[in-house]
Order: sequence, then C-alpha cells, then structure tokens
Amino acid sequence: MQAERYIAAADLGSSKIALSVAKIEGDDIQIIYYKEVPSDGIRYSCVFNPKRAAVPLRTAIKEAEEELNIKILQLVVGLPRYSVRQEIASARMERSDPSSCITKEEVNALKSIAIDSYPLSNDAHEEIYGAVAQSFSADEELVCASENDVVGVTADALEGNFKVFVGAQKAVSNIDIMLNDTGVAPARKLFLPNAVAKAVLTDGEKENGVALVEIGAGVASLTIYRGRILRHYSSIPFAGRVITTDIKYECGFNESLAENIKLAFGACMPDKLQSLSEKVIQINDDENGSYEQLPAKYLSEIITCRTREIIEAILFQIQDSGYADKLRNGIVLTGGTANLVNIANLFKEMSGYTVRIGYPRSQAFGSVGCSGVGETSAVATIGMILEAKKDIRLNCIEDIEKPAAAADQSQTQDPSATQEAPAPENLFTGDPNYETEVITPSRNRQGDKTPKEHKLVKWFRKQTQKVTEAAEGAFDNTVGSLFDDMK
Repeated sequence: MQAERYIAAADLGSSKIALSVAKIEGDDIQIIYYKEVPSDGIRYSCVFNPKRAAVPLRTAIKEAEEELNIKILQLVVGLPRYSVRQEIASARMERSDPSSCITKEEVNALKSIAIDSYPLSNDAHEEIYGAVAQSFSADEELVCASENDVVGVTADALEGNFKVFVGAQKAVSNIDIMLNDTGVAPARKLFLPNAVAKAVLTDGEKENGVALVEIGAGVASLTIYRGRILRHYSSIPFAGRVITTDIKYECGFNESLAENIKLAFGACMPDKLQSLSEKVIQINDDENGSYEQLPAKYLSEIITCRTREIIEAILFQIQDSGYADKLRNGIVLTGGTANLVNIANLFKEMSGYTVRIGYPRSQAFGSVGCSGVGETSAVATIGMILEAKKDIRLNCIEDIEKPAAAADQSQTQDPSATQEAPAPENLFTGDPNYETEVITPSRNRQGDKTPKEHKLVKWFRKQTQKVTEAAEGAFDNTVGSLFDDMK
C-alpha cells in the first residue's frame, strides 16, 4: 500500500484565490480543505503585482495550515489563461534499431525534441506553457493520434505533430516572485485548460467533440476536445467582472454590493423569470436609514445584455476554431459565472448546441465536509490535483499533526520511516517518464479582507438554500413567494 501524501493547489483568479488540499492514498483522492479568498494584484488571471498577490495567498495558506495542523511547503498553481497563443510544431527522430518496437521513452524523447526545438519569436519575453500531441506517424504512414497506440509499432523513423501553447515569460516569473514572497515553492505550474477538463468532462464528451467554456471573473476561455485530444484553445479578456461593473455603474452601487447582488439575484433572460420579473429588490442602507429599490427585471436586463456579448465572443471563437460542426456533445459551461440563473439556456438559445453546467465530477474524488468543493468555481483546483496526482513523488505537506489516539499508536513505529517532503523541482522539470497529455518544457529557455455582505443578500442566501432549482434553470414560483415574504 502506498504511503499517504498531500497535494495543495491554488487557482490564481482575477477576483478570488481558491485553495484546495487533498490527501492521496494510491488512487484514492480525498479533498480535505477548500476555501476561496478575494485576490489582489491579479488581472486577466495573470499576476501583475507579485507583492500584492502574495498577501491574500499567504492568508489563504495560513488559514489552511491552522485548520489542518499542517505545513504547506509546495504549491501546485496554474499558468495564466489569457494571452496564450497556439502554434504547430513537429519533430522527427531516426531509430537506431528499426526492428524493435517503439517505446514510451522514445515518444517522450520526441515530445521533448518538439518543444525544445520550437523557435520562439522572442526568447526573452515568451515561454512555452505546454504542448499537446495531435498525431504520430511511423515511416511516413499515419499511425494514430494517441501515443498509447504508437507505442509497440516497428519503424525506421518516428514523427509527431504537436500543438504548442505560448505565453508571456514575465507572467511565469511573477508567479515565482509571488510564491517566494509567500514562502512556498512551486510544485508544478500547469496549463489549466487540460486540468479543468479532467475535473468536468467525461471520456465520451472528449471523444465525440465538446467545447469546454470556462467563464471566470476576468477571463472567459474556450477549450475544444475531439478524439480525446485537446484540439483548440483560446480566450477573451472579459467575463463575470464586467457584469458586476455594469451593475455597479447602472445602479450606483459600490463594487462589493454589486457583486453580492449579482451572486444572490443574478439571472439572464428576464422574460423567462416568471413571477420574479415583477418583484422589486429593496436595498437598505443601515448607515443613514435610507433604502433603494431595484426591479428584478431591470437587473436581469443589465446582466443579459453583457452576458450576450460574452457568449457572442465565445461563439466566434468556436466558429474560428474550425470545429463548430464537430461538437456532438455541444458545450459544457463552467467557472464561477456559470452559476448565473438561465445562462445555460441563453447559451443554448444563441448557439443551437446542447449545453450543460460543468460541476467537478464526484466520481474522480471524494471530499470530507468541504463547503464549496462541488461548485463550478472549484473546478480549476480540483483539476490541478487530478493532474498533479500522477506524479507519485509529489508531496506538498510536512509536519501533519495526528490526533492524540493516532499519535499514541505511532510511538511504536520507527521514527526513521517518516517520509520527508521532496525538494522543490525546477519550473518545468520532472520525472522524464512522467506521462501527461499536456507536455511541459524540459529546459528553461531564459538563460484584503472579504467584503461585508449586505444583510438582504445574506438573508436571500439562507432562503435560497431551501429552494430547489427549477428545470431549465429558471426561478420557480417558490422563489417568487420568498420576495412576497420580504414586503
């Protein structure tokens, strides 16, 4: 039986930092901690101010350490989602023994050749975030797209084609500065689209063709799978935060209140809100005793207008990818903004695709009393844990304090058997045989507190926990009755 180990992962978002800690025992994954804190110094999912970004991250880590009685030494983090372009790369290698079967080591070597030999236009400012194998050929005959199928084939030469994802080098170095200021080492830096897909997509969806749309606060991204391979990635620099900004300016609220109202009452398609569209939200000001009234229909109209713009941009990206007519499983919508009521229906109406909300797949992991771990905003940290878990040497934690009963039993064990956390690894270096669908470079090319929630919003949150979400994502008459009770 493999010894238990722990993985800590942080999603560095434009509006929040999400931190997850998981206990790994063999193939069993248990999420033992999940929490979100407001972020700072991060824009469009890129760390632009490492000093400011380190403050909330340090707070999140400290809270996790105190609650779990642990010490986090390393952290798995995601690379930026925005300003990433995809290029085509290929590599070829002649085999010394054509009569022997192609091995996994040869395939891994071919991957490294493709990445290391790819000519970046500006080595000082660009970095390869990852690469995905698209197809392999042996002796100039197409074998397959999967590396598992090409292993075992005999050939004089092996050739592979790859999608290479290139981003800003400064964004990566800023992550290092932030982590160094926080006091933890980078365990892994992962290309997030593939990690998120692991958390929400099924093998059937990846096989038949699916568009994974992740809408966060600062970035909305598109990842297309077909034949179980990541075929396309792109992103746009506006998402849920622009909806909050519209509410803020249209209604004259501060940003904190606008965000809370969006989370509590946010809905698209006002004509499909049934009785809710006739309700009025009363917002009390405790400081001066005044109040404001906001019609729920007007709020929904504000949200719908901006959401339509986001959807139109995503649909343009799908059309531009060349896979618009190959998405048999339609669209899977995830990220924090996917919680808006009726957003899936709006996507379906505008695109014609089938649309579902992508929650973390519970079959892939278990959780121990972690609030929020099953929500769409948690998919990135869950996916990073699923991706990093494949490295059996990775252990991000040290000094885990055992309960008193367990501690008494452990006194009979050999103290020397205690496993120490491995030393932090280089940025993209790992076990050369460590297989992952997204390949990372093997060499370096470069020689606040949470806003106080409004009383009305807090009351609504408690009430909506009692209401079952209606089919098609619309509020039902029960929600309407809640507003009647408020009058």
